[in-house]
Amino acid sequence: MLQRPRRRCEGTAMGAITLDLRPGLGIGPFSLGMPICEAFAQIEQQPNIYDVVHVKYYDEDPLKLDIVISFPDHGFHLRFDPWSQRLRLIEIFDVKRLQMRYSNSLIGGPSTLATFVAVYALFGPTFPGIYDKDRGVYTLFYPGLSFAFPIPGQYTDCCHDREAELPLEFPDGTTPVTCRVSIYDSSTDKKVGVGSLMDKASVPPLPPGSLYMEEVHVKLGEELHFTVGGQSIPFGASPQDVWTELGRPCGIYQKQVDQMVIHSASDPRPRTTLCGDYFYNYFTRGLDILFDGQTHKIKKFVLHTNYPGHADFNSYIKCNFIVYGSDLGGSFQEVNGSKNRITPGTKWEQVKEILGDCGRAAIQTQGSTSNPFGSTFVYGYQNVAFEVMKNGYIATVTLFQS
Repeated sequence: MLQRPRRRCEGTAMGAITLDLRPGLGIGPFSLGMPICEAFAQIEQQPNIYDVVHVKYYDEDPLKLDIVISFPDHGFHLRFDPWSQRLRLIEIFDVKRLQMRYSNSLIGGPSTLATFVAVYALFGPTFPGIYDKDRGVYTLFYPGLSFAFPIPGQYTDCCHDREAELPLEFPDGTTPVTCRVSIYDSSTDKKVGVGSLMDKASVPPLPPGSLYMEEVHVKLGEELHFTVGGQSIPFGASPQDVWTELGRPCGIYQKQVDQMVIHSASDPRPRTTLCGDYFYNYFTRGLDILFDGQTHKIKKFVLHTNYPGHADFNSYIKCNFIVYGSDLGGSFQEVNGSKNRITPGTKWEQVKEILGDCGRAAIQTQGSTSNPFGSTFVYGYQNVAFEVMKNGYIATVTLFQS
């Protein structure tokens, strides 16, 4: 796992913060199901509170494990599903560092111990929980919420047949203090806690009509098709066409002059005509559209996967594209079941199996101060180029007409 500190504000006062607890929904400004970009936006809005933030992910295979945003000073972290990049689980791993507010009452933090008796009194009766003998942990469940309590070895007899009487007090009159709180989607009625129970937390379903992770079907050399809205954007479309179909872009960016093209003897255009191309940036769709500065027609599409470990991570929402080869023919529906599809989860070796080996990388982007993650490699085919990360995953797909 890699972790990257986001910031440290010197002089910020240390101490427990208080966040509203919403069982089955979230805590404070963080809601289950939110995209990772929205979580970062909340963090950026409150730098004095979230002054130390770590981003953790599995660099070798970013789809294997959760992407985690951790707040070590406040004792909790956010777990995002690696494919959809949406929040699936919130874990408070140090309850003494984070004070929670529920129903106008406080629990946790350095002054209000989250004991079994206190939790039971605040959240009310519930069914007996589960005792994990191997871990020595008893977990109490409420809808979308669980509390884990360590049980000292001398009191394991209090948990008979993996259950315990409620509320739990030890023979000496003490009661255990929670060591972990989990907040998860309650719509599936699953019990989520520590260990293997953590894996049962699923991402809440998207609302009907949501454009997040909308499938974008690509016909090489032809067009993009957006499956939720039903829009189709072909090569050669005008800015007016794009505004009509996709709405106003998030930004417009003048393309920098390609120095290699300027010095190319094969390009007959005057140098002054090479400066006019411009991008429409649709960050919320994970998409850039490049227009020719002279004809004002689409000449390229750039699709972003938003993988951690790339310099553009969190600049774009993930584009959930499906690329179909132009040699397949037919409609999108006819090729939908084809194995010759390239998606954000397709690794470079699989791309070569589908399209063939194109040889060595045409362009190598060297690491710099703006890109601390090192080099990426660009491989070109007819009508498409792939920017590939060192772990073999695709960072961007650039579409053009040969």
